[in-house]
Amino acid sequence: MKLPLPRSWQARVGAELEKPYFHQLRDFVDDERRRATVYPPEDEVFTALELTPYDKVRVMILGQDPYHGSGQAHGLAFSVRPGVPKPPSLANIFKELRAEMDCPIPGHGSLVSWAKQGVLLLNAVLTVRDGEPNSHKGKGWETFTDAVIRALAEREDPVVFVLWGGYAAKKEPLIGAPHYVHKSAHPSPLSARRGFFGSKPFTTINRELQRMGQPPVEWCIDG
Repeated sequence: MKLPLPRSWQARVGAELEKPYFHQLRDFVDDERRRATVYPPEDEVFTALELTPYDKVRVMILGQDPYHGSGQAHGLAFSVRPGVPKPPSLANIFKELRAEMDCPIPGHGSLVSWAKQGVLLLNAVLTVRDGEPNSHKGKGWETFTDAVIRALAEREDPVVFVLWGGYAAKKEPLIGAPHYVHKSAHPSPLSARRGFFGSKPFTTINRELQRMGQPPVEWCIDG
């Protein structure tokens, strides 16, 4: 697993890559790639950190682990490349966005435009075996991504943290002041109607950003 950490994150979490747990994680993922298909491709594991540098993060949306279908995962939580059918959770995100902000539902599922505006789309686990959700859970990725969350929480400039679902909500103790935490149900079909739909995450985030003296995110996606 050749994972050059994006430069802006090197000083913040680069030391994690030298710790014993990360060496074990690296060996595990390398072995998995020899035995089976693993997503995302090796050069896209850190895409979220590449597209959203440390000092540019304004919002963090936390996912659980990458999509496990062929061609879906490309290193951004909830996002898929143009041309790939939208997974159900992403489709529900777009439904809420349309209801909340009257954004047309785009013809693709890429969230790159969000990432380039300072929205860190981070999964807690950064790799997965084909067709086996949570297959790389508990192997060390959570320790690394917790370090990413802590690094953001240490910033003086506030960040809006978006925690969808019970799994993400467990990360709240890592955060604290002066940051803002938005929590709701997860957008998956199993829980969207139990508190995600109608939770107004996008207007809430923009309201908090403006309160912090920052411009709002343009959530509507072209295409």
